[in-house]
Amino acid sequence: MSEYKYIRWFNEIDKNDIPVVGGKGANLGEMTQKGVNVPPGFCVTAGAYRDFIKLSNLQDKIKEKIASFDVENSDELQIKSKEIRDLINECQIPEVIANEIIEAYNEFSKNVELENPFVAIRSSATAEDLPEASFAGQQDTYLHINSIKEVLNFTRKCWASLWTGRAIYYRQEQGFDHFEVSLSVVVQKMVNSEKSGVMFTANPVNNNRNEMMINASWGLGEAIVSGTVSPDEYIFDKESRNISEKHIAEKITMIVKKEDGVGTVEVNAGDYLGFDKINKQCLTDEEIYKLADYGMKIENIYGKHQDIEWAFDEDTHELYILQARPITTLKEKEEVKAMNEKTELNVLVRGLPASPGIASGKVKNILDISEIARVEDGDILVTVMTNPDMVPAMRRASAVVTDEGGRTCHAAIVSRELGIPCIVGAKTASETLKEGMEVTVDATRGVVYEGKVLQEEKSKEKGEVTVSGAAISEDFIHRLAPITATKIYMNLGEPSIIGRYKNLPFDGIGLMRTEFIFTNMIGAHPMYLVKTGQGQLMIDKMAEGIMTVAQEIYPKPIVVRLSDFRTNEFRGLKGGDEVEPIENNPMIGWRGVSRYISPDYEEGFRLECRALKKVREEYGLTNVWAMLPFVRTTWELVRVKNIMEEEGLVQNNSFKLWIMAEVPSVVFEAEEFAQLVDGFSIGSNDLTQLIMGADRDSGILNNMGYFDERNEAVKRAISILIKAAHKYGKTISICGQGPSQYPEFAEFLVQEGIDSMSVNPDTVAYTRRLVATVEQRIILNKIRGL
Repeated sequence: MSEYKYIRWFNEIDKNDIPVVGGKGANLGEMTQKGVNVPPGFCVTAGAYRDFIKLSNLQDKIKEKIASFDVENSDELQIKSKEIRDLINECQIPEVIANEIIEAYNEFSKNVELENPFVAIRSSATAEDLPEASFAGQQDTYLHINSIKEVLNFTRKCWASLWTGRAIYYRQEQGFDHFEVSLSVVVQKMVNSEKSGVMFTANPVNNNRNEMMINASWGLGEAIVSGTVSPDEYIFDKESRNISEKHIAEKITMIVKKEDGVGTVEVNAGDYLGFDKINKQCLTDEEIYKLADYGMKIENIYGKHQDIEWAFDEDTHELYILQARPITTLKEKEEVKAMNEKTELNVLVRGLPASPGIASGKVKNILDISEIARVEDGDILVTVMTNPDMVPAMRRASAVVTDEGGRTCHAAIVSRELGIPCIVGAKTASETLKEGMEVTVDATRGVVYEGKVLQEEKSKEKGEVTVSGAAISEDFIHRLAPITATKIYMNLGEPSIIGRYKNLPFDGIGLMRTEFIFTNMIGAHPMYLVKTGQGQLMIDKMAEGIMTVAQEIYPKPIVVRLSDFRTNEFRGLKGGDEVEPIENNPMIGWRGVSRYISPDYEEGFRLECRALKKVREEYGLTNVWAMLPFVRTTWELVRVKNIMEEEGLVQNNSFKLWIMAEVPSVVFEAEEFAQLVDGFSIGSNDLTQLIMGADRDSGILNNMGYFDERNEAVKRAISILIKAAHKYGKTISICGQGPSQYPEFAEFLVQEGIDSMSVNPDTVAYTRRLVATVEQRIILNKIRGL
């Protein structure tokens, strides 16, 4: 044990020492002793803070000020809390305490073999980081501090931060006695962070205990915690040990060490790192796996789901764990809230759903902390950037919307703890959402609508389906389905039947055919509607059909294949015989992308694009992606992408663009196509026909074995496509029936590395079991060395 009275080194403390060094200090000590890579340091004990208050005769003065105002009065809270902090900062640290801090810093300098090493000065309250309450962000942290003079100065600032308005309010609401909460100060070697962030070992947004959420950005993690930057987000599946989702953000700002003096500064990431880094994936897959391993190790140490801060050192590329605390906001799965399909929805802004739920109210646009008193019960709090000082106002608000921030920033965490809907990173919310405007915040989808437009639909039992007359939970059915690394998607044509299949164990809709919508919901040729001034009818009907499916499976992706009628099929629509030519061989005629870029159909294609945009923007269903059929050349693909961009469908991390790979020319130029799109879907039926020159409807050729996806030429083409897609980091799927029809063909696809298979609803469960068996056999053979 240390000879110091007021100092404890990390290797001297563990999780049982919260009364001595606070939650943060105790956790850092516990992880150090359990072999977690924690930057070294020491704690100035909570006893030092208590003796500082006592020896400086501050307790009575603070009590007097606390008793003189109502914490619910935001203006008074800010004024009085500043007066208390000023009292503390104006006092000299008593010598008996200061001398120990000086001696410990000098000893620490020798241990790390650096003169005046840079350190982080971090607050660690004795009641923080407990499962029952989260004091996250209530007290201050100071980074890149060096010299004993500054260490003493910022230690006192940490003590003073125990009396910020947000900290006083939080203690009052949680029922803590102000003077039973003390504060230890952590002095810890500063990591030269190349990239850093926050990791939750359970998903705090959807409460899924099997998912880990990792937020990452360039520079110091303070940018994420404070909401200054919208970070990259990665979802890691614990059971399959796969990275199941990646959302790469535009990371415009970062926080770095000041060039002169102590502390940090916010800079433009493009100027500091190069503009290519702004939209680049921050973490490599290897780093994500390394983080996940550490997360599960720390979760096992504590036996609870953890909220972890981490950083990769720029010099050594080593991973350091900076903090761990229990997640306090996990809830049971909440009742699903769905939109009334008959209601007109006008989207105002969109952002990241940070705390799920739906709420309506009047907008209160808060520019800075001095205005939070204006927020009344039931208002929608709108602000540029998340700020812990807004907790009192957040408690009164029915929902929170911010321009900046990520789903692990402090305001998002507090919103989840308070149980109110929250959308962060909405960019233009503070400009678009005007004061007094009535809006509805759908924080399940990350959309703000004009007016009060959504209503809650309650089921008798959550997540239940009926099997043979008995109610069985949907979660139970999904647990029965085997886990596969290869995603199993479902094909769908008729939107109205999605309710029949939505509980099947599929990972998304890999092929949503729009032809049924054209024939049964619209009934007229697009160009006929254009010429008769009824284009909006097509937009609305097509959007309605897509929305019906996308809403039921949200947030699973739905890949919508835009129209792929042949000329003879288009002629069957109202007005089609007036605009469609007669072709001798429509199967390889005017269809797909060649139609979209033609002056005779371009305006019809633009209506399709507008329908897709309506679903994504007005209904907030950003799980809707697009797929282009029957692509032949790269130049026609570029022209179509330009048209789509003109209609507001810009290919990015949120909006994926796939193409059907069903023409041999796509195989021969696979690498060129891979650089233009986000994914391929192999249309094995047409691809087999065109490679083999065999009509799949010809009974003679079929009986002779010509039409068969298992033909070596077809398999070689598929192999070329898979390799090209993966070379450029693109996904590749197959939407024919070969995988479910032929087990050996499914095995071939898995061995080649196909990312997903999209099959008809009646074969989803079978295909998943088949693929699971194939994957297990491949793993077993590798283990056996076969």
